[in-house]
Amino acid sequence: MSKKIFSSAAEALQGIKDNMTILLGGFGLCGIPENLILALRDSGVKNLTCVSNNAGVDDFGLGLLLQTRQIKKMISSYVGENETFERQFLSGELEVELTPQGTLAEKLRAGGAGIPAFYTPTGFGTKVAEGKEQRQFHGRDFILEESITGDFAFVKAWKADTFGNLIFRKTARNFNPMVATAGKITVAEVEEIVAMGELDPDQIHTPGIFVQRLIQGPTYEKRIEQKTVLQ
Repeated sequence: MSKKIFSSAAEALQGIKDNMTILLGGFGLCGIPENLILALRDSGVKNLTCVSNNAGVDDFGLGLLLQTRQIKKMISSYVGENETFERQFLSGELEVELTPQGTLAEKLRAGGAGIPAFYTPTGFGTKVAEGKEQRQFHGRDFILEESITGDFAFVKAWKADTFGNLIFRKTARNFNPMVATAGKITVAEVEEIVAMGELDPDQIHTPGIFVQRLIQGPTYEKRIEQKTVLQ
């Protein structure tokens, strides 16, 4: 079981290559695997397809990989906080597949569950539906969406045991549980690793069977994307 624990983010990225599909947890800058993203940047791999709800900001999160032009395609729901993303998209450098947020979550969940595709009413009659199979169920129109899996999945959790059972903290859970199930190799970075048996089984969000590699992050910036202060 201890073989799942790696000494650093760089070591946990063994086997990463150009042209891979990487799934990343997080919502905005909340619950993003920031140490793994840094290691991915430093690895120099390129032509990546990254699946993440957001694309980070210019100098943090996935914005760091956009700066170094390591991402060739983004599959995302919301990308409005990143000027580098905007520039590369408008210039044709970056391929973008915008996906409704709930559909993106279900694509990842379905991929992790071994479901190849599903029908959803979201996006019917819009550009999202172009080129996709359409059917009617009980008088309502649906489109067929294919699930998503990846070569690697990176998630950020609060606490883990040595087997890789994960607990996420509050809203930092967001997309992380779905992402964790949908990668061929799932790497989790956590703030604390405890011994087997120390986690309450009823509190575990992601079973360790889905996690192949585990690191304890040395530091966390936990940057706030937009701070609102009430007077």
